[in-house]
Amino acid sequence: MIELEGLTKRYGDKLAVDRLTFTVRPGIVTGFLGPNGAGKSTTMRMVLGLDHPTTGDVRIEGRHYADLRDPLTSIGALLEAKAVHGGRSAYNHLLCLAQSNGIPRSRVPEVLDVVGLTSVARKRAKGFSMGMGQRLGIAAALLGDPRILMFDEPVNGLDPEGIHWIRNVMKRLAAEGRTVFVSSHLMSEMALTADHLVVIGQGRLLADTSMREFIRQNSRSYVRVRAPEQEKLRDVLDSAGIASVTPAQDGSIEVEDGDAARIGELAAEHRLVLHELSPQQASLEEAFMRLTAGAVEYHAHNDTQDARAVLSKEPAAGHGSPEPQEPAAPAWGADWRARPGGKHGKGR
Repeated sequence: MIELEGLTKRYGDKLAVDRLTFTVRPGIVTGFLGPNGAGKSTTMRMVLGLDHPTTGDVRIEGRHYADLRDPLTSIGALLEAKAVHGGRSAYNHLLCLAQSNGIPRSRVPEVLDVVGLTSVARKRAKGFSMGMGQRLGIAAALLGDPRILMFDEPVNGLDPEGIHWIRNVMKRLAAEGRTVFVSSHLMSEMALTADHLVVIGQGRLLADTSMREFIRQNSRSYVRVRAPEQEKLRDVLDSAGIASVTPAQDGSIEVEDGDAARIGELAAEHRLVLHELSPQQASLEEAFMRLTAGAVEYHAHNDTQDARAVLSKEPAAGHGSPEPQEPAAPAWGADWRARPGGKHGKGR
């Protein structure tokens, strides 16, 4: 469990985190969302003692991070995948972490196998692609078989199969009763992974609720209906007291907070043919955009013509050359299943 109480961080005149209070509970995947500059990374750094709060408190299983003995056995984290000495091999990087945290050497090949890096275990990290570096960071987080795991943008650089794999890893860890706290900008992925959401904007808490309730509270729900006799259908709905009917541009009608079953029964009762009867609800992305609209620090230019003009400008001479391509990642083995616990597991 991670507990934040009145957590505040100020950098000079900049208030990065503003009195955050929430609890990340075990047994579920908790998503951590917010626009760029909202304070997510600063909050995660304070959890790990990398930044010190101006005021407030944050505890891990009731203790401060600095008070944890062998902290990797209590909390594993991926904040910056490239925070690796480039001259070290993947194996030696993990071995150093293991030896400094009282973790058996035998755990190193286990987690390398879990993340699919066994074939490059003796390769230097400086030659790794972004996806390979991300896998090494995930291996480091899993190394101590911790009760708490914290991931900041864990899918960065991963291919579709790798994204599917890490999603299942996080769900499995939560199902084992562990605390899983994950930040991501990929709303579609978060919708598939998280059970609970903590949303912040400009350092302040905006929501702390279940995924289902968050979408319900911050979205518009309606039933889309399409019928050949649209006008007659609208009259029937109006007579039944269903007045919140809006015509859509595609020729359908939208019934606000409507009951699809009731609409279908009314249509059948009046012998009206329906070509479409579909309940609609906003996606997580739409709900998130609506909630955080007033808390976005960085805005893109909204003038399409001006944007096109900027994008169409030729690069200056000597600039705009293609970026060097990352080295191709090796073909990963098919078995990427996480096996938390390992040979030294604590029987959780």
